[in-house]
Amino acid sequence: MSIMDTLTLKILFMLGLVFCFVIRIPHQRENKKNVIADDRKTTQEKALLLLVFIGMMILPLIYVLSSWLSVANYNLPVWVNWLGVATFGVAIWLFWRSHHDLGQNWSPTLEVREGHTLISNGVYQKIRHPMYTSVFLWCIAQAL
Repeated sequence: MSIMDTLTLKILFMLGLVFCFVIRIPHQRENKKNVIADDRKTTQEKALLLLVFIGMMILPLIYVLSSWLSVANYNLPVWVNWLGVATFGVAIWLFWRSHHDLGQNWSPTLEVREGHTLISNGVYQKIRHPMYTSVFLWCIAQAL
């Protein structure tokens, strides 16, 4: 793969990362306004979220912004790389859609709030855990 292809893929990854932050910011603001009736966060959940954050954000950013992880590079056919870009696009869309469908019921961890309702429409009608599915697709996209 040429340096230009690698640079293009890194730029597309960074754009996807920005899109995900833009998707989540308004939901985080709204979440702060909610009254929590039952907070079910555990230390284990917090630790696992930290590991997911490191694996999905920190390590890829180190790879994109430095040559420190270039020892882990491997070559794939260009079409596989573009399959990864398409998979990342689907992951970002599903990430947005799951946030949109949850609306005020969104929270970064397991929290039940006053007036909490079960969401069974939109993408939740077809996929039981679409946000987790988007994260899984994101991970596959990174590998491609």
